[in-house]
Amino acid sequence: MAQNYDLVLLGGGTGGYVAAIRASQLGLKTAIVEKDALGGTCLHKGCIPTKALLRSAEVYDEIKKSSSFGIDVSEVALRFEKIQERKQAIVEKLHHGIQHLMKKGKIDVYNGLGRMLGPSIFSPLPGSISVEFADGKENEILTSKNVIIATGSRPRSLKGLDIDGKQILTSDEALQLQACPASILIVGGGVIGVEWASMLADFGAEVTIVEYSDRIIPTEDKTLSITLARGLKKRGIKVVTAAKVLPETLKKTDRVTISAEIGDQLETFTAEKMLVSVGRMPNTEDIGLANTSIETDHGYIKTNAFGQTKESHIYAIGDVIGGLQLAHVASHEGIKAVEHLAGLSVEPLHPELVPRCIYTHPEIASIGLTEAQAKKEHVVKVGKVPFGAIGKALVYGESDGFAKIIADKTTNDLLGIHIYGPHATDLIGEAAVAKLLDATPWELSEAIHPHPTLTEVIGEAALAVDGRAIHI
Repeated sequence: MAQNYDLVLLGGGTGGYVAAIRASQLGLKTAIVEKDALGGTCLHKGCIPTKALLRSAEVYDEIKKSSSFGIDVSEVALRFEKIQERKQAIVEKLHHGIQHLMKKGKIDVYNGLGRMLGPSIFSPLPGSISVEFADGKENEILTSKNVIIATGSRPRSLKGLDIDGKQILTSDEALQLQACPASILIVGGGVIGVEWASMLADFGAEVTIVEYSDRIIPTEDKTLSITLARGLKKRGIKVVTAAKVLPETLKKTDRVTISAEIGDQLETFTAEKMLVSVGRMPNTEDIGLANTSIETDHGYIKTNAFGQTKESHIYAIGDVIGGLQLAHVASHEGIKAVEHLAGLSVEPLHPELVPRCIYTHPEIASIGLTEAQAKKEHVVKVGKVPFGAIGKALVYGESDGFAKIIADKTTNDLLGIHIYGPHATDLIGEAAVAKLLDATPWELSEAIHPHPTLTEVIGEAALAVDGRAIHI
């Protein structure tokens, strides 16, 4: 006998479980179908575990530099198994928290593989969900007035670079490392690649990044890319750009060797392990899309601004629809999709209001347009202030970096804010509020930033836009 719901979520990652909670708040009878664990990639294979490892790496690096703070530490030992235990404990605590939220919201959770069915005896519309259980238990059918697909994504690889989980890894396998490799070659200098490079370098690995584009983090502001590359190189990380890796040259012995074309030259790289970090691909196979009229583009599900697919009662959110593949984007898309299907007045998610964070050391955070993008449509003015002018940054011992604000010279509209430096991913919150409220640099500068704090860099950069910075 079929179970009936107002909404079924296909996928219980960040977007899925947040959407389910919002649906429960609106009084909708809701269920989640999740084949693995609630929390999805972000909690188990992405945001949380990587940041836990990054924090351990940062602490280890700080201890090694403690003499600069007047603290002598005679011995520093890296115990990787303890680092992994701490990471897993954080993940498990948050996982239990999500399970509690499901019970609190009276949201039914089906632990199995969900596939959408076509029109059948269960429903005249496509989208009923058949749940296949791993233990061999008989499939269960869920019928629902609405469905939200939130099946997420997985690491993409390059043809010829077969992931073996031992020498050639994606970020999924890297999270399970029981020891820091002596050396690693990272193929791909995007967000995930540079975060792993920063982390493993802090742990003591010899790191090389090979990036196909002419600069690392190529979608971010060029100033950020250049400054990050300089900072990574300063820490002993080799950064090679404009390089085309040739999978056919791969050799595996006790080490991994591969060549890359760099201009008209061929360079060979050797390391203990290789991390392939070349983006992610949507999980749209084997979920029953063929039983619907839902359209895809290169595997990504096509939707309107509210997440609606061609089947008006079926929505899709998060990585599976492409765009900005970020956990906080998936969450907001989920909330907006639920509110839209519930008949509420909803404003579409605007990409220019989405903060982007990179957890290198120092951190990077940005929102809005890069300077190059802004100059294509606006006459701009730019304010840039180094962290070296901020007292709290000197106290922290982390004065590298800057805050940069880009504004329209005529309207004073904020176009983009970019930060490279200590706690940049926390500082970007102020910029996100400023963008949402359509603030001007003058309004940002008029906000009183307490002293001494790192937030002063925002106020100073806002002043610098109009040539009024005080401390530079």
